[in-house]
Amino acid sequence: MKTTAINEAGRAKADLLVFHEIARALTSSQDLDSTLETILSQIQRVFRPETSALLLNDQKQRDLYYAIAQGRYGPRLSHLRVAFGEGMAGWVAEQGEPLIVSEDSGKDLPHPGVYDNIGFEVRSAACIPLRSRSRTVGVIQLFNLPSEMLSEYAISLLLVLCDFAAIAVENANSYYRVQKLTIVDECTGLFNVRHFEQSLKSEIARSERLGVPMSLIFFDLDHFKLVNDQYGHQVGNRLLAMVGESILSHIRSMDLAFRYGGDEFAILLPGTAKRQAVHVAMRLLEAFREASKRVDDVLSPSVTASFGLASYPEDGRTGPEILEAADARMYEVKDTTRDAMIFSGPGRTLERRA
Repeated sequence: MKTTAINEAGRAKADLLVFHEIARALTSSQDLDSTLETILSQIQRVFRPETSALLLNDQKQRDLYYAIAQGRYGPRLSHLRVAFGEGMAGWVAEQGEPLIVSEDSGKDLPHPGVYDNIGFEVRSAACIPLRSRSRTVGVIQLFNLPSEMLSEYAISLLLVLCDFAAIAVENANSYYRVQKLTIVDECTGLFNVRHFEQSLKSEIARSERLGVPMSLIFFDLDHFKLVNDQYGHQVGNRLLAMVGESILSHIRSMDLAFRYGGDEFAILLPGTAKRQAVHVAMRLLEAFREASKRVDDVLSPSVTASFGLASYPEDGRTGPEILEAADARMYEVKDTTRDAMIFSGPGRTLERRA
């Protein structure tokens, strides 16, 4: 009896330390990535799943993306997106209810095939919604846990920890909305160059930490000075605003778009390898060619762009190296064909002329 009491006291002390670490993370940082990493690391340490992950809600696309994933299969999950209603995470996000499945429960996993292509066998799982103000802001997933971590007590603890995570997400999002007012370019609605420098540094660090790729698209509008000279700066500014809208309509909400300066733009694509980034750049390249840039009832100045693309770790391991590679390729296009893209070594240009 005495041994049992000692064990229970030890467990209570360990649980209290977990709450302390998470509470400290909530109050010491407004950075979403570092806060979520602290929370997921604590959950991983206590519950010892084979793989753990935290997904965030992309309201624009109505799906979920893996913001952070740890453990054996973590790197394989980082590129996946899950539609509402699809798989365990999608079901939990749509229903707003936890889903607990043990190996011997006999309960079927909803749509487990979402992980088939990455060779991920799901034997047991705890999938908990992160709820804030009556809406689901994310989902925490724990895969293949020890059987004792699926007890009623353990799941109750997990539910409380997920409430902390929901608070962290909401606080970080609120802080971000306030900060956004100082980091957004008023003309285009994109982030400004000051925020680009910090974001590039953060995304490189995140890619290095998680072992995932990251790509940078850098481009410059062709002959934009002629638009200003012929039609005036007001028309030019309205054209830049349309370019900003076009960029945002062709990227994911997790991607970051910037007006780097003048008529230069940059797009950071977290968790995106070069092959996928090329497709994004090509969509923008063709969109600029095809779209009518009518800025009033009479004028329709056309606009094309010269693109350079670089990826981590293929083209560099620091922010300045990645930027330098993308910038050099953009200028190679600028000095030759324009209205095209270079994404690898010297002279390799990918273009699709109408």
